[in-house]
Amino acid sequence: MATITDIGTLINHNSEIHGGCPIIAGTGVTVRRIAIWYKQGYSAEKIADEISHLTLAQIYAALAYYHANRHEIDADIAAEAAEAERLETLHKAQKRS
Repeated sequence: MATITDIGTLINHNSEIHGGCPIIAGTGVTVRRIAIWYKQGYSAEKIADEISHLTLAQIYAALAYYHANRHEIDADIAAEAAEAERLETLHKAQKRS
């Protein structure tokens, strides 16, 4: 008989990894990363190919979490992009000085 996986165990939060962002359990891969690739048009299968240590079930769990918490994850993605832009602007300003 096949082992049954409780899908609720596939995503967790660990304050010591990525500041407590939701991650795929047992990995350091954030749901945010999976959502970004998904929003760029990657299929779950393509994401699994790119991050080969993840199972398709883990990818789909991350996508399910994303869709159930879209506002939270999209806000996190926007905050990350804004911080990257801020740091890039600061770096360019420092190079000119």
